[in-house]
Amino acid sequence: MNSGVTADRVYDALKRRLLSGTLMPGERLEPARFAEQLASSTTPVRDALNRLAGERLVEMRASDGFHLPLVTEAHLRDLYGWNAALLQLATQSWPHEPSPHRANGLAADAPSAVTMLFALIGMRSSNPEHGAQIASCSDRLAAARVAESRALTGVEAEIRAMAVAFDHGSPADLRKLVRGYHRRRIAAAPDIVRARYQAIVNNRSASDL
Repeated sequence: MNSGVTADRVYDALKRRLLSGTLMPGERLEPARFAEQLASSTTPVRDALNRLAGERLVEMRASDGFHLPLVTEAHLRDLYGWNAALLQLATQSWPHEPSPHRANGLAADAPSAVTMLFALIGMRSSNPEHGAQIASCSDRLAAARVAESRALTGVEAEIRAMAVAFDHGSPADLRKLVRGYHRRRIAAAPDIVRARYQAIVNNRSASDL
């Protein structure tokens, strides 16, 4: 396997692991351990971790290597607010002609479905930077979206309503639903952070049995 293929494989596998919500926020990321798990040398692992640090999915701490970023209520609120602002900017930049994209084929699980829906909103914008920034924000919110389903009720119904508005409503209708979606999560940030940590503790306790 050539080095380019190996690097891409390791990067993709590591990114999936970090976005899954199964690692503890703040946890030290050991290149040697990941290399063993991914049947790789440590060089592509370190390269992938540096690349993920550039995407703000990993932190580099002086003299202490790579770490998963900590999750705080304030930081989560900021991310939700930034995501809401990006989606508003995107819808304000939609061209007048109908979109060729439809939101009737979203994933079955809520975290993937809302990520796909927000990507569609970004793709429809006349400014490609909106889509790129929405995708980046979705990566940084991926683990929180997994926790949302444990902390909140009615998540699927919220996503369905936004999908219907994307396909059949006005941009103003969609913006109203998107604002409500994010306000609810900003208010529930303490519960989402708690669910994020508790799920990992429960999974690790179960694996020790």
